[in-house]
Amino acid sequence: MVDRLDAIRDPAALAGWLVTTTRRECSRVLRTARGRHEAEYLPDAHTISDPQAAPPELELLAAERHAAMREALTDLSPCCQQLIALLIEDPPVPYAQISAKLGIPVGSIGPNRGRCLAKLRRHPAIAALVNADTENAPRKIYGQAAAP
Repeated sequence: MVDRLDAIRDPAALAGWLVTTTRRECSRVLRTARGRHEAEYLPDAHTISDPQAAPPELELLAAERHAAMREALTDLSPCCQQLIALLIEDPPVPYAQISAKLGIPVGSIGPNRGRCLAKLRRHPAIAALVNADTENAPRKIYGQAAAP
């Protein structure tokens, strides 16, 4: 496919082509592996999957989300950055300490947190991820999954 990118007539059909080609190649590899004598087929690092490892798609998605979050956090005001950092500490920082450290009343921490989180949600990088998740989520009609 890479060698013939210039010859692609219908870019919208590319995803379906990739799925079909991958399925056929996997079937070919499985047929070949079944045809071998068991003693000849020795698993190696490429053929043994790690049950603890996340699929590459999930790792990529997590990396995209972390990058978007870092970008959105750096665009927040220093006050919001400090507040969010203190609120996500492990172990949790008591509100009294947050109040003393930031110089704001304990009763203002919750409302300030809400405003900071709202700013994060409105950031273009976060909004794009939320919209992508919404568009790719399976829709339900009367309790049954529907085609997107």
